[in-house]
Amino acid sequence: MVSFLTYNGGMDAYNPWHGCHKVSEGCLHCYVYRMDGRHGKDASHITKTSAFNLPIKRDRYGQYSIPDHSTLYTCFTSDFLVEEADAWRNDVWAMMRARPMVQFIFFTKRIDRLEVCLPADWGEGYPNVTIGCTMENQKRVDERCPLFLRLPIKTRWIIAEPLLGPLDLTPYLDDRIALIVAGGESGPEARECDYAWVLALKAQADQKQIPFHYHQTGAKLRKDGKLYAIPRKLQAVQAKKASLDT
Repeated sequence: MVSFLTYNGGMDAYNPWHGCHKVSEGCLHCYVYRMDGRHGKDASHITKTSAFNLPIKRDRYGQYSIPDHSTLYTCFTSDFLVEEADAWRNDVWAMMRARPMVQFIFFTKRIDRLEVCLPADWGEGYPNVTIGCTMENQKRVDERCPLFLRLPIKTRWIIAEPLLGPLDLTPYLDDRIALIVAGGESGPEARECDYAWVLALKAQADQKQIPFHYHQTGAKLRKDGKLYAIPRKLQAVQAKKASLDT
C-alpha cells in the first residue's frame, strides 16, 4: 500500500494531459478551472502535455529522470479516464508497466469508465498503480462505490474531497479499501466542510481498521457551530494538527 504519509508530503506530479470536463458536484469550483482562468485558458480543452513521456525519460547518463521507488501523482490537472484521452492512455499504461518500481496514483470521478479503459494485460491490476475514487456526497458514494469495489484494482483509496456533506461509507468498507482520505474545498468560492463529517468518516475507518488521512480543512471549516475561514497555506497544516491520521 502507498502510505498516506507520501500523499501528505511533497509529491512528484505527472500530468500526461491537461484539462477536464465537470461531471459532478465536487467539480463546481475546480482548481484547474480556477488556475487556467487566471491565464485566460479554457480548462475544458484537453491537451496532451510535454511531460507525456516523463516516466521513461532518461538523463544524459542514460538514467531514468524519475528514479525507482518514486511516487508519481498522475493526472492531477485532468482525470485519467477522461474521454478525450482515450487515444493516449494505452501509452501511459505501457509506461506504468515498464516502471514497476515507481508507484503511480491517480484519482477519478469517472470510475464507470475504468473497465473500458483498462489495458489487455491488466489482470487483477498492476501492483504499482493505486486508484482513488472521489466521492464528495452520499449520492456519489452510492453511485461509485459498488463499481469501485467490483473492478479489478490492486490498491483502492476512497477520496472524500471536497467533502460536501456527511457520508455513510459503512456498507462498502472492507479490506479492499486501503485508505480513506478526507478534506474540505479550497478557493474563494469554497463550500463549507463540517468537522463533524470528518470525524464521522474517521470513526467509520477506525471501525473497519482502515487507515485514514485528513488531507486539508478546506477554506471554510465549521467546527462546534462556528465557521472558520482558513487561508490556503494553513489548510493542510491545521488538518495535520487535528491528529486524525492513522
